[in-house]
Amino acid sequence: MTPRVLCFSGSAKRSSLNQRLAAAAARQISAAGGEATLLNLGDHEMPIFNEDLEAESGDPPGALSFRTALEQHDVWLIACPEYNGSITPLLKNAIDWASRQREGKPMLSAFRGKLCALVAASPGSLGGLRGLVHVRAILEGVGVFVIPQQLAVSAAHKVFDDEGAWLDETAEQRLRGVVEPLLATAGKLFGG
Repeated sequence: MTPRVLCFSGSAKRSSLNQRLAAAAARQISAAGGEATLLNLGDHEMPIFNEDLEAESGDPPGALSFRTALEQHDVWLIACPEYNGSITPLLKNAIDWASRQREGKPMLSAFRGKLCALVAASPGSLGGLRGLVHVRAILEGVGVFVIPQQLAVSAAHKVFDDEGAWLDETAEQRLRGVVEPLLATAGKLFGG
């Protein structure tokens, strides 16, 4: 079975370094024999999660489409921007909507038993590393297995060109150090 990997970033910014990193990971996954789906969270609009809004209107269409994408893929790679040393509000909000109990589905069904790798890109010297700690804790708390290998790309504005092509071969090789174990673990867990 070919591993199907959902790749996305926690940013909706058009020139996002993390969206470029997610796209680069999708290309590596495809080149390694996996099947990558690249998602942009900006295409899945969701209001800030609020239980009153949920009770009055149900799930917004963007939350439903994001949750469906999570459910359709057993393996994810998330490129996580760091905002003030933590997770982006966009990514946290998407996780909050997708984690809600749904009629006829087990609790946290979009998350439990899923496999994930975390990467980050930042113009700063730590490459988004501090935020990865928080994303890992949140995902593990809802039942996702996050592989230990991760990547934080510092000075990422010098690593990609404007079209998202690599300018730094070392960073590209370091990403392989996450993609390869992700696919190998997926093969062991899901029969790839």
